[in-house]
Amino acid sequence: MSEKVKVIVDGNEVYLRKGENLLKEFRNAGYDVPGLCFYEKVSPTGSCRLCVFKRKGAQKLETSCTTTVTEGMDIELFTDEIEEYRKGILNLILSQHKHDCMTCDKSGDCELETLAYRYHIDLNSEIYPNIYDKTLKLEDSSPVLQYDPQKCIKCYICIKACDEIQGKHIIDMAYRGNNEIVWAGLNGKWGDSDCDGCGECVQACPVGALLPKDAIGKGRTWELEKVQTTCEYCGVGCQLNIYKKDNEIIKVEGVDAPANEGRLCVKGRFAHEYIHSPERITTPLIKENGEFREASWDEALDLVAKKFMEIKQKFGPDSLAGLSSAKCTNEENYIFQKFIRTVFGTNNVDHCARLCHASTIAGLTKAFGSGAMTNTNTGFKDSDCIFVIGSNTTEAHPVISTFIKNAVKKSAVLIVADPRKIDLTKYAKVHLQQKNGTDVALINGLMHIIYKEKLYAKKFIEEHTEGFDDFVKVIEKYTPEKVSEITGVPEEKLYFTARAYARAKNASIVFSMGITQHTTGTDNVLSLANLAMIAGQIGRPATGVNPLRGQNNVQGACDLGALPNVYTGYQKVDDPAIQQKFEKAWGVKLDNKIGLTVIEIMSAASEGKLKGLYVMGENPMVSDPNLNHVEEALKKIEFLVVQDIFLTETAKFANVVLPSRGALEKDGTFTNTERRLQRVRKVLEPLEGTKDDWEIVQLISNRMDYEKNYKDPWDILREINKLTPIYGGIRPERIDIGLQWPCPNNEHNGTPYLYKDGNFSRGKGSFTPVDFIPPAEIPDEEYPFILSTGRILFHYHTGTMSRKVNALNSFVNTGYAEISEADCKKLGINDGEMVKIVSRRGEIITKVKISDRVCVGSVFIPFHFAEAAANRLTNDALDPKAKIPEFKVAACNIIKI
Repeated sequence: MSEKVKVIVDGNEVYLRKGENLLKEFRNAGYDVPGLCFYEKVSPTGSCRLCVFKRKGAQKLETSCTTTVTEGMDIELFTDEIEEYRKGILNLILSQHKHDCMTCDKSGDCELETLAYRYHIDLNSEIYPNIYDKTLKLEDSSPVLQYDPQKCIKCYICIKACDEIQGKHIIDMAYRGNNEIVWAGLNGKWGDSDCDGCGECVQACPVGALLPKDAIGKGRTWELEKVQTTCEYCGVGCQLNIYKKDNEIIKVEGVDAPANEGRLCVKGRFAHEYIHSPERITTPLIKENGEFREASWDEALDLVAKKFMEIKQKFGPDSLAGLSSAKCTNEENYIFQKFIRTVFGTNNVDHCARLCHASTIAGLTKAFGSGAMTNTNTGFKDSDCIFVIGSNTTEAHPVISTFIKNAVKKSAVLIVADPRKIDLTKYAKVHLQQKNGTDVALINGLMHIIYKEKLYAKKFIEEHTEGFDDFVKVIEKYTPEKVSEITGVPEEKLYFTARAYARAKNASIVFSMGITQHTTGTDNVLSLANLAMIAGQIGRPATGVNPLRGQNNVQGACDLGALPNVYTGYQKVDDPAIQQKFEKAWGVKLDNKIGLTVIEIMSAASEGKLKGLYVMGENPMVSDPNLNHVEEALKKIEFLVVQDIFLTETAKFANVVLPSRGALEKDGTFTNTERRLQRVRKVLEPLEGTKDDWEIVQLISNRMDYEKNYKDPWDILREINKLTPIYGGIRPERIDIGLQWPCPNNEHNGTPYLYKDGNFSRGKGSFTPVDFIPPAEIPDEEYPFILSTGRILFHYHTGTMSRKVNALNSFVNTGYAEISEADCKKLGINDGEMVKIVSRRGEIITKVKISDRVCVGSVFIPFHFAEAAANRLTNDALDPKAKIPEFKVAACNIIKI
């Protein structure tokens, strides 16, 4: 905090923070100084000149937004002369502005309108006739926003928001003087530019020049009700203000909260239309003779309880299993896994984390004692070096990518390791384009250089770690020459990366599924933990090992025990003391065997061993690998229950479908990727005929002789607090704080970063020697290409929600395969042509997208599109430790149709 110094304002002594922005300090001190071009989140422009002041004795006026506070300033701020000047400026601005306030959607929330009222501006003044250019045309080519140049006040805020906040610089000003307008891309059309629809410019615009397209004509500010909640898309956990009218979402704005600082992506701002989709299911469905029929809740629930009870009695508890959901709240995940364990009597419970970050939990728990992101989303802004490996951050975690780009703007060194030329490579100092599946060799090579050049953190290693000597024996083998040969990365890039990372004051590692989704996923994660420890880059702000979790509550679903080997808070099911603790709390005898994982559940079903499956909010018919095998397994299950908001690809195989509610229709909590527990508020009244997921589980439980009577999600959270030490102090009355676990009690303020001063959860950090093992499947003559899969910005996971949103479909509405130009030329394939992609497990037909993002011999396919499901091709070979499948490397062939 800057020291406060004395400043004289209009003859009064005030104390302002030295060196800070003068306009900001005026406002903080209670002075309502006008300013249309000032936006605290971007650098000042000084273009509107409304915030002017005069130094005592001076003749000229200065803009306070471009001035910093100095001691002894003597300022005139609200003299008659200055106020009259401001009024003249407002008249000039309004003379070039379209006067349609009575029908403008921004009315009531327009800063220009507010100032015109405050200064009693006469819009019919003959001195300032209205001369705005009526020939300027509305620019509405974007799927999500509209720009009206007739209302633009040339404040530059939108341009700076795009550049300085989002790091994109898609828009700029074109022409000069009165003809100046905001210009997108090369031709001025948003729809033809690289704009990805984040809407940062819309939120920043002080007038009605930029508006969210879907909101136009649906209501003005005073007609709308505002509700704050947590975004239901990725794991960043952005806070949203949702504006609604007549139970319909009108518009969305970002909240200045710790996780996102008001920033959003296209999905968070514009992709909630799915909740109003006519495809929502609103009544239970029972399948008879291969066809669904509608049923009452009582009939459906009675049938579910009866069938599950019969299977349990006939075949035993282990013939049943459940799939929980990263899209559901913490409270719903808790009650679901409790149901599987107490009512089914088995630990056969898992969810989609198995398919994305199971290796993160296994690896980081072994190395550090806890399997979560060590630091914070916004902390990346303060890193001096950021090593992003296996994370397409701009598409999978767009808001976090903005913090990384902000760091680069402040001179941080960004290093990207990815086989594809992802968007972040444009901002990177170095792109290490390693071959698919060679991450362990790459990381060992970096640590070899750090060790040989004596850049390692000797004191940290001696005091806070163990196993270093055995670990060194392995990395000594990974010389730069050898690593370059394995990975394809030039030696000079290895040296640069190792030195930059080890020498940085604060260096962060960022990774995601490009690291985890391998048969060596756990080894990859252990290697990154080794890298952080050898350089001592952990246990401080803006450092650490940071796995970015994919779905909105995948962190919370893991924390709350939706895994086959742990109860809540990662308490092991095969630990007798823990088992006894939960038996006492839940009042039943519990199984002490580790249960089946997602992939093992499908295998057991295909073998006829698993008879009953209860699926809450998961869609394995799109998300799982080797979908032909999954389809075969689902067809063999004797009784399948699916609980969801849509009739998903998986639900079509069900015997009973139960209609649940979306995140915008319920209360509860999500835990984001940085371990922050955040409130989920009911924004909309739920569709008639649907129920909360936790309520459905409770109703089935009560019918199966395990009666519970939770009244609301907060009853469930209180039980979680009692049984889960890391959540102990995050009680219902404290959830609005946004605390990060571990938070053991009510006096604790949460933990922004883990392992402070080298105090690891397991005691000392553990170095693990890891050798490079090639992927399970490599290209050959029959399947000569390497296939990798992943997310894209405009869709989400299985597409269940995002593909019901018109705006997102306007950006991308079908699947495709990225293939290099050289490979397409060799195969005689043109851009946009349909091709057949074939692997040992299946085939799909999809569109070709010629791209320089992939290397020769590589193919990338997004997995969101069921009609061209990438996972019909992927390999279900497993990491032996974490049981995660190898989505990121499979051999395939491309066949011209």
